[in-house]
Amino acid sequence: MSSPIRQHDIVSPRLAWIEQGQATIRHEAEVMLRVADSLDERFAAAVDMIQNCQGDIILSGIGKAGHVATKLAATFASTGTRAHFLHPAEAIHGDLGRVGDRDIVLMLSQSGETEEIVRLLPMVRGLGATIIAITSSPRNTLGKAASIVLELGGIVEACPLNLAPTASTAAMLAMGDALAMTVSQHRGFRQEDFARYHPGGSLGRKLAFVEEKMRPLAECRVASDQLSLREVFRKVRVSGRRTGAVMLTDENGRLSGIFTDSDLARLFERDEPLDIDCPIASVMTRHPKATFAGTRFQAALHRLADDKISELPVIDADGRPLGMLDVTDMVGQLPPGEPEEDVADPPALTIRFPNQDQREA
Repeated sequence: MSSPIRQHDIVSPRLAWIEQGQATIRHEAEVMLRVADSLDERFAAAVDMIQNCQGDIILSGIGKAGHVATKLAATFASTGTRAHFLHPAEAIHGDLGRVGDRDIVLMLSQSGETEEIVRLLPMVRGLGATIIAITSSPRNTLGKAASIVLELGGIVEACPLNLAPTASTAAMLAMGDALAMTVSQHRGFRQEDFARYHPGGSLGRKLAFVEEKMRPLAECRVASDQLSLREVFRKVRVSGRRTGAVMLTDENGRLSGIFTDSDLARLFERDEPLDIDCPIASVMTRHPKATFAGTRFQAALHRLADDKISELPVIDADGRPLGMLDVTDMVGQLPPGEPEEDVADPPALTIRFPNQDQREA
């Protein structure tokens, strides 16, 4: 009979795997900390050069370094620096046409002796572009060809065989991110700029403004609060799907009230007969909740949910309607479980004008 499997026989190998994973991460972290401590005037010169570049930042590398360069090109581009990736092998088959004499080519190679990179160097210099190198030493072939070398030093890889690029590519990524973030900050890149480059997905939803997502005024039902209930429903029509609310305005065009499907339902629920020729001002919801143009869209979505309302008028600084956020338009805009703390929720806004009775929705 075979011996029973003991608990520590199962746990021990798994603990070893965890320890190996921790060792890899710690090793890469130590390498990046050493690289951070080594930054000097050359880094500042590279930031200054990129910040004042009149052309594009072109990133290039092969293999794992190429994957890092591709990511860094995206990081630069999304934070205000025009950038793209140039594959060294494709460069000699026509893609060198992307490079101009006002461009900076940021080349990544730990050894600085990679065949494809070395072959590309004289061609790039011949086109008049400036080279910045992220490499191990200013004395290798890449380092000698570059105007600025961001030196990583000799790096022992986290790979047990010291072969697979691991710690070296982590250090390249950190160095490139440091460049991109420093340049972005000193250019005064703002949250609004970031939103312009990220209109889609979760980031776009978090950073968009309500006026980008609202139903425009031409597609909303808007009427004077001096009309009767009958006149409002007869005269105020829009093409397409209707919202569940009519925004009412005073003689100055400011939002004075809102009449929703719920308001209409409450009228039918009354014991007395419904007078459809009554002034709509007498049955509308006064001082409706609204949001100003310039409010973050995500914050407005949370207000719709928190206040349990279906429509949220968008107004300008003078209280005039600009559009409407309708909950049915918003379905699917915010994925469930997305953290609310990412965007500050502005204070609740209630529109009040003199000599009007307050009646909350």
